[in-house]
Amino acid sequence: MRLSQMLFVTLREDPAEAEIPSHKLLLRAGYIRRIGSGIYAYLPLMWRVLQKVSQIVREEMNATGAQECLLPQIQPAELWRESGRWDTYTKAEGIMFSLIDRQERELGLGPTHEEVVTTVARETIRSYRQLPVHLYQIQTKFRDEIRPRFGLMRGREFIMKDGYSFHADAESLQKTYQDMHQAYSNMLRRAGLAFRAVQADSGAIGGSGSQEFMVLAEAGEDEVLYSEDGEYAANVEKAVSLPPDAETSPFTAYEQRETPNAETIEKVCKLLDCSPTNLVKNVLYQAVYANGLTVLVLVSIRGDRDVNEVKLQNHLTSIAGQYKAQNVLSLTVPDAAAQKKWAAKALPLGYIAPDLSDDYIAQGDRSIHPKFVRLLDETASTLQNFVTGANESGYHVVGANWGEQYPQPTQIIDLQKAKAGDRSVRNPQQTLQSARGIEVGHIFQLGTKYSKSLGATYTNEQGEELPLVMGCYGVGVSRLAQSAVEQSYDKDGIIWSVAIAPYHVIICIPNMSDSQQVETAEKLYNQLNAAGIETLLDDRDERAGVKFKDADLIGIPYRIVTGRSLKENKVEVVERKSRQSQEIPVDELVSTLKQWIKAALTSVAE
Repeated sequence: MRLSQMLFVTLREDPAEAEIPSHKLLLRAGYIRRIGSGIYAYLPLMWRVLQKVSQIVREEMNATGAQECLLPQIQPAELWRESGRWDTYTKAEGIMFSLIDRQERELGLGPTHEEVVTTVARETIRSYRQLPVHLYQIQTKFRDEIRPRFGLMRGREFIMKDGYSFHADAESLQKTYQDMHQAYSNMLRRAGLAFRAVQADSGAIGGSGSQEFMVLAEAGEDEVLYSEDGEYAANVEKAVSLPPDAETSPFTAYEQRETPNAETIEKVCKLLDCSPTNLVKNVLYQAVYANGLTVLVLVSIRGDRDVNEVKLQNHLTSIAGQYKAQNVLSLTVPDAAAQKKWAAKALPLGYIAPDLSDDYIAQGDRSIHPKFVRLLDETASTLQNFVTGANESGYHVVGANWGEQYPQPTQIIDLQKAKAGDRSVRNPQQTLQSARGIEVGHIFQLGTKYSKSLGATYTNEQGEELPLVMGCYGVGVSRLAQSAVEQSYDKDGIIWSVAIAPYHVIICIPNMSDSQQVETAEKLYNQLNAAGIETLLDDRDERAGVKFKDADLIGIPYRIVTGRSLKENKVEVVERKSRQSQEIPVDELVSTLKQWIKAALTSVAE
């Protein structure tokens, strides 16, 4: 492609809307243009990158035996109601664009396709002889993000590969799950990315287990905790850990003490001269289930630990059936306005004890559960002679014990938020480290969650009708492309890997009035393209400095300059990544570049 004929406009200054380096660079280098909040046009250079990424994804998926298809983006609401996710996606998480057509039918723009593909399976799969089946698509998805940001990282419209597998049993699912783990690792490796596969929370997708594939980058929205021995890695939302041991309590007798103006852990510890590990703090949450029922939750946890609200919401979802609901619409710490709706009297905030009376909940309102759900985190369950609130403003108790002053809640679970510096559960000799990551892939073991709710069954060898066992596998194609930029750039611009760069080579003609420079560039341009080396020709009537800056900015792996070295029948070749420059004879250039490109592609694939 000749740059003079391409839609190509670069910016010298960072756009005001861009926050992270990759977003700034994609805008400055003319790869994308903002059309609206979280909505971007992919310009010619970007589209070539996305095609390269899509092809890598397609090749790795096809190699596993998966079959490509294309599913509808507009989805009927009734399918999502069958699965129980309509309220979750339109109200709780609120990320689905929903609409009503002229026949008054409710529809949604697909953020994901579990319901649609399960419907296809329900209508086409009958026998175990047809299994396993694995379908995938590469398509635009829509999500109404509360705060679209970071360009293609968190947009409202994006390109994604999503795949779905159907099996007769868990053993078959496990095989495909492992195949996908390998395929995803291959995809990211081939794209030239440094990544880490981590245990993850399944979120609204559901299922028994999942893994995220994180591209390591400082601008990553996710925190990853991992052990140095490589035996453990997890998203902080899912991570488990052994916290530091609690210090021995300085209190040996139970008594109530006055602690004025000590509503925080720090103030209490300073006033009582004790460690946060000696405290049991009691955090109040308000959960609203999909059927409209409000449940008040009291979490007792060690004073130096924070509640992992993802773990808490997952637990409350797991017990939703007790409240005749399917899922949790919202989980919040109730503010003053929320408390007015259910509190029978003023709460002793900052001084709450584990046995806060149910009398604080106004009785008689059927939309409010009349009792607190009391949960005890493992970190607080073994504390002795601990400090906690006295259910009276300005007072705490010391020297308290479970089974004596306070009945121990029957639900003791892991609700703490793991953090760097904690010990690994797998190997307490290992200390967990922290890194930032960008989630570009996620694989799930769904089990029968969707097949049961949507009635997708098969007949086994014994003639029994059983629900299909499912897996789900997603890769953010457009997010992966921007992640590559976030991981590989310098002060002058993008540094693409050879595998996903829009072009392999850019030829810069320093002086368009020099006939030898122009003729040599034209000759090389034709030879390189004919040899399968994707080449840009910068034939614009611009100064050499502008061309060199633009070449660096757009990140093409190799830059050829038809300059002064032509006197010796050579051209200058600059590698973008290393900035190393060397002069190569014109008649050896094509074979040399073919070798370099082949070596670059081979090294990342291995």
